[in-house]
Amino acid sequence: MRHNKKFNHLGRTASHRKAMLSNMACSLIQHKRISTTLAKAKALKIYVEPLINKSKDDSTHSRRTVFSYLQNKEVVTELFRDVAAKVANRPGGYTRILKTGYRLGDAAQMCIIELVDYNENLLKENAPKKKTTRRSRKAAPKAAEEAPKVAEAVEVAEAAPEVSAVAEEKESESAAEKE
Repeated sequence: MRHNKKFNHLGRTASHRKAMLSNMACSLIQHKRISTTLAKAKALKIYVEPLINKSKDDSTHSRRTVFSYLQNKEVVTELFRDVAAKVANRPGGYTRILKTGYRLGDAAQMCIIELVDYNENLLKENAPKKKTTRRSRKAAPKAAEEAPKVAEAVEVAEAAPEVSAVAEEKESESAAEKE
């Protein structure tokens, strides 16, 4: 029976799966974003997030533990130096999966898996937006207070043509005197 054996075997032997996830994790840490199938991305997320969490504690033991999973010195160095510094305040959820559609050859569902703190486009969108207010009946008293101001502005605007007519008469008189 398969009680409590929930992870996806991905149709591979244990050694093949371990090597594939290790290589994918190295690529993800190096390039910050990779394109793969949805099933592999979900398996990779389960594989790589504990490693990123372990990289927050920069000790010899945690480096050796992470190296036993990744088997790549350069990637381990980059993980502990760059990635750990960026995710230091994040309590979890270091990766994001974005679905991109289906592959033409076999209709496998494709996606992009990326490190959350490295997507500049989405970080720009998270800037605080201007708060919008909803229109309601409570706004009517404000309009009533502004009504006298608007009426005064209308009276001034109506008076303006009379002022401009007087100015035109003076101009025509001065032009007649010149002749």
